[in-house]
Amino acid sequence: MSVPVVVRYLGQVDYLPTLKAMRDFTAARDVATADEIWLLEHPPVFTQGQAGKPEHVLAAGDIPVVQVERGGQVTYHGPGQLVVYLMLDIRRLDLGVRELVSTMERSLVGLLASYGIVAAPRADAPGVYVGSSKIASLGLRIRRGCSFHGLALNVDMDMQPFQRINPCGYAGLAMTQLRDHMTGAPVMLEVGQRLEQILLQELGYAQTPAGSVVRFS
Repeated sequence: MSVPVVVRYLGQVDYLPTLKAMRDFTAARDVATADEIWLLEHPPVFTQGQAGKPEHVLAAGDIPVVQVERGGQVTYHGPGQLVVYLMLDIRRLDLGVRELVSTMERSLVGLLASYGIVAAPRADAPGVYVGSSKIASLGLRIRRGCSFHGLALNVDMDMQPFQRINPCGYAGLAMTQLRDHMTGAPVMLEVGQRLEQILLQELGYAQTPAGSVVRFS
């Protein structure tokens, strides 16, 4: 793989400008454009996937609801949740959509295992679970062979807003977070760095020449 991947640590950024930046990047890229992975947090926002049903938003209150083109139903983003957006040329990576989803799930399972947490995906409800509780959500859009949107891992956050929705369209779905399964408070940067390394390995970038990964923070 000769084209580098750019990894950006963006901190906490507003959802709508970030969504526009993802869309603009994907629309403008060509076969020579480096893939990008963005790691970040958002202020409180509900996002409704392209098949999302309004009845799954129970009581949004003062939290905005944004309709987006990713797959899936409604979810919540907020401070203390690690969001990873994957702008990848999946044709160049020789990945199908299902394989990319499986790669994301394996990466999250591997990350959680590094903290001593047993997690697994579910065939009937995409995402990653600790027992019956969901700890990470996935949602992608593919345009001209390139992905955008990505995954959200609950790390150390206010979980109350999940009670205002049917998460991912499932009434009563229990949600959990990394903090609830470890001693001490997780450090967001460390969690992001661990997940970055696992994702790069799973996507094949770990086998690329030195200097192929470009990081910005």
